[in-house]
Amino acid sequence: MSSKKLVPIPRNGVDYRQKVVLAPMVRTGELPTRLLALKYGADLVWGPETIDRAMIGTTRRLNPHTSTVDFTRFPSQGAPQRESVIFRTHPVLEHGKLIFQLGTASPERAVEAAKLVAGDVAGIDVNAGCPKPFSVVGGMGAALLRTPDTLCAILEALVREVGSHFEIGISVKIRLLETPEMTADLVRKLCGTGITGLTVHCRTTPMRPREKAIRDQLRMIAGICLERGVACLMNGDVENRDHAMELMKEYEVDGAMIATCAEANPSCFRSKADGGLVPGHIIVKEYLQTAIEVNNRWGNTKYLLGHLVPGKDPRHQQVMQSHTYTQLCDIFQLGEDLKIAAQELDARIGIAKDEKESKQGKKAKKRQNEAAVIERGPNMKRLKSPAVEQRPRQPLLSPS
Repeated sequence: MSSKKLVPIPRNGVDYRQKVVLAPMVRTGELPTRLLALKYGADLVWGPETIDRAMIGTTRRLNPHTSTVDFTRFPSQGAPQRESVIFRTHPVLEHGKLIFQLGTASPERAVEAAKLVAGDVAGIDVNAGCPKPFSVVGGMGAALLRTPDTLCAILEALVREVGSHFEIGISVKIRLLETPEMTADLVRKLCGTGITGLTVHCRTTPMRPREKAIRDQLRMIAGICLERGVACLMNGDVENRDHAMELMKEYEVDGAMIATCAEANPSCFRSKADGGLVPGHIIVKEYLQTAIEVNNRWGNTKYLLGHLVPGKDPRHQQVMQSHTYTQLCDIFQLGEDLKIAAQELDARIGIAKDEKESKQGKKAKKRQNEAAVIERGPNMKRLKSPAVEQRPRQPLLSPS
C-alpha cells in the first residue's frame, strides 16, 4: 500500500478510496435523501448537479428554522417573488461528507460558482457524464467528453483557484467513450489536471439506465488512475454496500457509487452484517420526517414519495393527490408533534393557503352549478354545446 503513488488530499478535503457513496442525482439527491443515506452508512454523498449560472448570484444564509445553510436567489425575470433555494446543506450532519457537483462549460463560471460553496463542502465534482438535455445544453455534462481541452481547462482552473485556496479536492465524473483507447486517452488527460478523484459511469453517452453497465474497461481505467495517484470510483448497477465491496475487489477500483437502488431505498448503504435493507414503510416515514425537519421543497418531497411508495400501495394515490405536508402526516399516521411542525411548514412556504384557496374555489364552483340547476328547473335537460363537448378534458390535479 505504501508503494502506491497518491495525490495529496487537501486538509479540508476527503479521500475517495475505500468509500461507498451516494451518486449525484437530480431531484433525488436533495438534502433528505442525502441525510438518510448517511444515516444508513454512506461514506460520502454527492449533491445533485447544480448549474453554474444558477449558483452565481445566490446569497448564503443560515436558516434559523432548520439550522441548514441555504444558497438562495430571487428569479432573474418577472416580478419579485419568494426566494428560491438553489442548494441546501446541513453543516453538522454533512460535515466532511458532502461533494458538490457542478454543471459547467466554462472555467471562469465554474470558478465563480464553486467559490460560493467551497467553504461548506468537502469537494467539488464536475459533471462530465450526464447525457440528459438539461445538462448537455451549452456544452455541459456528457458534451464535455467531446471537448476534452475545455474539460481539462475547467478542472485545472478549479484546482488552481478553488481547491488550493479552500484546501478541498476537485474531481470529475465521466462516461465511457466509443473505444477503450479513446477512454484511456481521456482519463490520462484528466488525471494530469491535479484532480484527486475520477468516477466512471460504466455506460456510454447514448445508453440508458435500463441497459446493463459495461465493466470491461474498469481495470484499465483504474490502472491509469493508480499510476497517477488519483482515486477511481465506479458507477453503474451497484446494488448495495456488500455488492459494491465485491465489485471494488473484482475490478480493482477504489470506491463505488450507488444511484438507482439508493433512490428506491437509501438504507442500501447498510451492510447485511449490520442489518441490511430497512423495510420500505419505515424508510417512507423517516424520509417524510426528515423532509419536514429540513423544510424540503414540497414538489421535491412529493416526487420522491412517488418513488418510495409502491404503486400498488393504496397510499400511493393518496400521496399523488395530496397538497400539503399536513395531509401526508395524516396519510402515514405520523405523530402529533410532527403534524404540528408540518402545519407550521405549510403556512411558512405558502401551500396551506394554496390548499385553502383550492377548496374555496371548488365550493364556489359547486354553488354555481347548483344555482344553474335551479335556474333551469328540475325537469329541464342540460343544454349541450358542441364547442364545449369537443374540448379535451382537463386534469383534476395540476402538476406540482
